[in-house]
Amino acid sequence: MIQRIYIDTSVIGDCFDDEFTEWSIGLIDEVKKGKIIALISDITLDEIENAPKKVQDILNDIPHTNMEILLKDDETQMLAELYIQEDAVTRKFFEDALHIAIATINKADVLVSWNFKHIVNLERIRKYNSVNLKNGYQILEIRSPREVLNENKKI
Repeated sequence: MIQRIYIDTSVIGDCFDDEFTEWSIGLIDEVKKGKIIALISDITLDEIENAPKKVQDILNDIPHTNMEILLKDDETQMLAELYIQEDAVTRKFFEDALHIAIATINKADVLVSWNFKHIVNLERIRKYNSVNLKNGYQILEIRSPREVLNENKKI
């Protein structure tokens, strides 16, 4: 079964960051090959709208059959608000909460990010998932692209 992986903005933007290039591009290549379905939200599309063309081209080069575009709605807004109420993240980082909510509601197999402060952070992951469980949602796996690619290589 092909994994559906929510890819946040940091993964796309960091395709050109020396520290993260290998893993970001590696993940995007897996999507291009059809080994992974990329879940991309309208939040991510908005965030890269003003990015350099080479960053925007990362998404443009992915076949549409290997990508799902997900939209925020009232349910995702409500869940993101619950994350803030439970101190998983502050209101200043509401868009990070929206990424988590969209991935959760759309039942992503995993969310990948390089945002270690607000997303790929053990304490925050526990809080996000506590809110998810209290409100009838599934636990969301949150990992870095490196962790996901290393796991896939073992298979």
